[in-house]
Amino acid sequence: MTSTVELPLWLVLIAACLASLALVNHFFLPGIRWFFRRRVNRVITDVNDRLRMKLPTFQLTKRQVLIDRLIYDPDVMKVVEQVAIERGVRRDGVMAEVTLYAREMVPSFNAFIYFRLGYRIARWFLRAFYWVRLGFVHENAAAAFPEDASVVFVINHRSNMDYLLVTYLASRDAAMSYGAGEWARVWPVRSVLRSAGAYIVRRNAGEDGLYRKMLERYVQMASEGGVPQAIFVEGKLSRNGQVNTPKLGLIGYITRRFDPGGNRDILFIPVGTNFDRVFEERTLIANADADFRGRGGRFVLGSGLRFIGREIWRKMTGRRLGFGMACANFGDPLSLKAWSHERRINLSEMGKPEFFDTVEELGREITGRIVEIVPVLAVPVLSMHVLGRDTPGDETALIAGAQEICDELRDKGAHIGFEKYGMESGLKSGLQLMRARGLLRQDEAGLLSPADTETDLLQYYANSVIQIRAKLAER
Repeated sequence: MTSTVELPLWLVLIAACLASLALVNHFFLPGIRWFFRRRVNRVITDVNDRLRMKLPTFQLTKRQVLIDRLIYDPDVMKVVEQVAIERGVRRDGVMAEVTLYAREMVPSFNAFIYFRLGYRIARWFLRAFYWVRLGFVHENAAAAFPEDASVVFVINHRSNMDYLLVTYLASRDAAMSYGAGEWARVWPVRSVLRSAGAYIVRRNAGEDGLYRKMLERYVQMASEGGVPQAIFVEGKLSRNGQVNTPKLGLIGYITRRFDPGGNRDILFIPVGTNFDRVFEERTLIANADADFRGRGGRFVLGSGLRFIGREIWRKMTGRRLGFGMACANFGDPLSLKAWSHERRINLSEMGKPEFFDTVEELGREITGRIVEIVPVLAVPVLSMHVLGRDTPGDETALIAGAQEICDELRDKGAHIGFEKYGMESGLKSGLQLMRARGLLRQDEAGLLSPADTETDLLQYYANSVIQIRAKLAER
């Protein structure tokens, strides 16, 4: 029993590693999991005490459970059988593809990351560049929603800052779930976004019926489970500064099974955003007739990091300009149940052609509501006035002309994002920002006019106000 046993050094090292792994797995990891689970549960309890829309059970369900529910959903399984027959392969091969899609798509919501870490990052980042304001909230959007209602925030897509802006401003009301594009598939972005409740969407999967069915069923499951959805109505960034033709894929998925006679309603809340300066402005106007998403997530992430790096350097050297105001308005919710009753229709009973036509009508109405509540900001209204002048003007004349446009729009029902902070001072700040950025040129007499090389950019900003004016004139 006391004799010496000799072992090779490699065997001792292996045994030591296995013993260490067992110690970590059985003693340290459970304690770490318990610690973080306790922190998350505290956050859930805290936010549910103050949120207007409580965190639904679906959002708190373990990710693996949601993945299994999606994989073995009856509708998905029917498509699996069809695809296996069409391809002439075994069902197991198609199921491997289904599992891959589900793991890529389904989020893993973490309340601590969303409400503690994510909220603070969004607040810091937005305030580092913008003067952030919640401009207008319709009284119906501020009211308490029925617990059995599915809420969908439908947003115009001016900038990638829309994600942070709307999430930050609505963080005291709901935890929203976004659909993120291919750029979000890059590590570690995908892990962070999944923890914030975002689901990954392959935008170029139009011909893949299996993928589209899985996306449809996931969105329906989340909506029926009470998860507040956030959809960008245009599906991509606006390249002309206006709210453009809606992309109705996700709205169609959400409404496909809607029965107006059922207990659950769907409330579409229009959200209008606007910025005095859009991060991606020059890329957008340079690709006005082309889709540059094909460059991939690494290009998007890399260009974003380079931009942030330049701005940090400019701030350190005292050369960084403020970006002006970032503002969002929340409009009157559209009840799909009331909308359906008015037209005496049932979306769940319609054939495809009739359903698509009806969803197109619904999309046009929601888009119209968004246009009406897009905030009117200083740089866009000044851009419109400067481009509309026949002759240059001094600072006083430009501010007076822009104020007349604001008065006209306000009388027609538009929402002036900077009005309650001082109309004249807001316009003066916007004009200073435009001059500092070189959007205006000044002649020897001190008169201002559009810079020759910046008319396209000025038109991009002016278009948001032009569209609002045209929409309000239709009333």
